[in-house]
Amino acid sequence: MNANRPYVFSNPLTHSFHQRLEKQVQHLKDENLFREVREFQNYRLNLSGNDYFQLRFHPQVLAGARQAAENFGSGSGASPLLSGFLPCHRKLLETLCEWKHKPCGMLFNTGFLANQAVLKHLPGKNDLVLADKLIHHSIAQALVQGQARFKRYHHLDLDHLRELLEKYKSEYETIFVVTESVFSMDGDHPDLDRLVELKHKVPFILVLDEAHGTGAYGPAGGGLAEEMNVLDEIDILVGTLGKALASAGAYVLAASQTVVDYLTNHAGEYIYSTFLSPAQVGAATSAIEILRQGTDKRQALRAMSRKFRCQLDESRWETNDFDSPIVPVVVGEADETLKLRDHLLKHGYLVGAVRPPTVPRGTSRLRVSLHSEVTESELNDLLTAMNQWKKN
Repeated sequence: MNANRPYVFSNPLTHSFHQRLEKQVQHLKDENLFREVREFQNYRLNLSGNDYFQLRFHPQVLAGARQAAENFGSGSGASPLLSGFLPCHRKLLETLCEWKHKPCGMLFNTGFLANQAVLKHLPGKNDLVLADKLIHHSIAQALVQGQARFKRYHHLDLDHLRELLEKYKSEYETIFVVTESVFSMDGDHPDLDRLVELKHKVPFILVLDEAHGTGAYGPAGGGLAEEMNVLDEIDILVGTLGKALASAGAYVLAASQTVVDYLTNHAGEYIYSTFLSPAQVGAATSAIEILRQGTDKRQALRAMSRKFRCQLDESRWETNDFDSPIVPVVVGEADETLKLRDHLLKHGYLVGAVRPPTVPRGTSRLRVSLHSEVTESELNDLLTAMNQWKKN
């Protein structure tokens, strides 16, 4: 089949369908919002990923993946409720529960599916979900499809959240509050101490997505909730295996076995998919062992993040003053963001260019994702290249 040869739609109905898609795709291209998969090559430093400690290439992680595959096969062979749940899955789940101080949990094939399962199936028709305005699309989409009403509170604005809690606390059976710990496009985070204080005053079910907090925060890398010593206050904790854990997949940990039992019986995202491969599970299990001992690298990464943000600010780039590995550099318009991304790629730096609808219009940005192996010299060179582009 020749992929470059235009497909011919002979039927008027299919021709109309094709024209509609073409028109919408062309609109995205005209707006510089067209997304495409690219195989980036010829760069010397990748600052676009989420592998914050570069464990994908760690010998211990690779050995864990290899050993699990040799013991249990190249795939799980079935969905978890048939025979796909293997001893390696149980070991990973027990390790996660012990690490995150939760009594029970379950694994999912992706973080997107984990959030879909939690937010679509747990809140009922008489419940309300209050969600941070900038929550991940996997959560936002689930809320649209679920039974419960939902409202957004202003990003990180816990005063606004408190107002909504006070306003609606008597109108619903249960209120859920959902937030990311470290936000994926801004690298900022809520004040979890204060969020827990609110929970004590107006009870709600707290759902925390620790996808980007895990590994970077906490004495043992357990995430922002561990860092702020509020792990026991999190009712439902979602996390991924594909970021600092250098694998793929996700998990949902809960304070109640009933939550796990309910999702096991109602979440199609869990029930009807062939389960995680043993190699994925073995890699993640090994990565946890490394992260728990990675205090020095964790502290160094956050110190580097703080310093780089200060350097950006001194050079009059718009960023924020948090210390997560995700460093946003707001450029503004989508076309300028793409030009800057391509300019840096010519200098050997691969960074993310994030545009609407992932971020609001007018806030297109570079997403510079730091990792533990980046040197100060490399960041200085990156900033020099950025400043050169701005002068031109």
